[in-house]
Amino acid sequence: MALVTNLGAASGLPLATLLSSITASENLPLTAMSNQQSAYNAKLSAYGTIQNALSTLQAAAAQLGNPTLFQNVTAASSATSVLSATGTAAAGSGTYAINVGQLAQAQSLATGGVASTTAGIGTGTVTVQFGSISGGTLNAATGKYSGATFTADSTRAAASITIDSSSNTLAGIRDAINKNTSLGVTATIVNDGSSAPNRLVLTSNQTGATSTMQISVSGDAALSNLLSNDPAGTQNLQQTVEGKNAQLTVNGIAVTSASNTVKEAVQGVTMTLAGTGASSLSLQSNTATVQAAITNFVTTYNSLQTLTKQYTAFDTASQSQAPLNGDSTLRNIQTRIRDTMNTPQPASGSGAPLTMLAQIGVTFQSDGSMAIDTTKLTSALATNLSGVQNLFSSASGTTGFGSKMSTLLSGFTASNGPLKSATDGLNNSLKTLATQMTSTQSMISTTIARYTKQFVDLDTLVAGMNQTSSYLTQQFAAINGTTSK
Repeated sequence: MALVTNLGAASGLPLATLLSSITASENLPLTAMSNQQSAYNAKLSAYGTIQNALSTLQAAAAQLGNPTLFQNVTAASSATSVLSATGTAAAGSGTYAINVGQLAQAQSLATGGVASTTAGIGTGTVTVQFGSISGGTLNAATGKYSGATFTADSTRAAASITIDSSSNTLAGIRDAINKNTSLGVTATIVNDGSSAPNRLVLTSNQTGATSTMQISVSGDAALSNLLSNDPAGTQNLQQTVEGKNAQLTVNGIAVTSASNTVKEAVQGVTMTLAGTGASSLSLQSNTATVQAAITNFVTTYNSLQTLTKQYTAFDTASQSQAPLNGDSTLRNIQTRIRDTMNTPQPASGSGAPLTMLAQIGVTFQSDGSMAIDTTKLTSALATNLSGVQNLFSSASGTTGFGSKMSTLLSGFTASNGPLKSATDGLNNSLKTLATQMTSTQSMISTTIARYTKQFVDLDTLVAGMNQTSSYLTQQFAAINGTTSK
């Protein structure tokens, strides 16, 4: 309630000052509640920041707990014009001599020339079957085989399209083939400049010797004469590009591939062939990635430590404390993290056993932070990557500092974890406090209103008595003056 600013003006009594003092006194409980409310909100904000820091640390720990991090391999080709490569977790370090003698290519067939692309040809059903050609002789000039055998690829079913009156032109046949992706063929029209210049060119969508086309036609003779092509029989089309497998050697061992993307010729490696020639393929464990992950973990851990000190500090000079000073939830989290980091891991792996972080140069400092001896860590990664992997991770996910810390930190930030319980408790306290503050404010307003009314009444009464006193004094003075005369 607003104070009556001219209270006491009529009576001359210090009623406004008195009411102000009473109001301040009555507001003391409300002020204490408001201070408590601010403290709760500061705690909530601090918990939120700590939760984010824990989540960041959990992500860093999870990365170290993943065994594939330590199996990352960098593949480098000495001749990128011949091949490029990528390694997976299954690849091992080593150097391989690669010689590419032939690239994989897709077969192309061309029809005889047609004068017009829009003139009707014929209707019927066109069926394409893929397979391989063996034996016989290829006439390079005519692009046709003699004495060859065609063997269908049993893994790929034949596919058909229907050519009707709406698609029986050269352009229509082209469009019908391209619309039916199940055929596995792309069609184009090439103009060779002759008197009947338009030739339909069919190209297999897949490279390799087993992607050679056998085309059969049932329907009009004109359509059959244009498109039917059996490498082991009647061939109405000219082979302009032969379907071939890629041919290469890996350390002298012959390798063939239907595609120019060669997988697992070297375990865990995918090579993309770009040209013929020789190249040296080098595979090296990418220890830089592992070192970056360990450094990131240490950095995020130290960030958490900095926040923890900030939120638990006590300023002796001002006798003020940070929001989480003495907080048991945060103290328990700190203790469990430190205990986990100081618990030796089981010795395993093919290299020298590593059980503690100090063995790879990661140590705790006197202020609670962690530091990295880069020289020691680099040496451990170069000479005992297997040991470092087992120090941080395992296939089961139950051992290793990365796995253990990831599980622990996930529990802290979970919906049923200690931070959630603490924040839920604070939010409940804030709701209760808000109710108490509303009730207290109402009582204070009622009390001040009562005092104000009483003081106003007192001011009026005293003012009236003062007026009466002044009047009587004047009258007595007048009477005394008359008597003396």
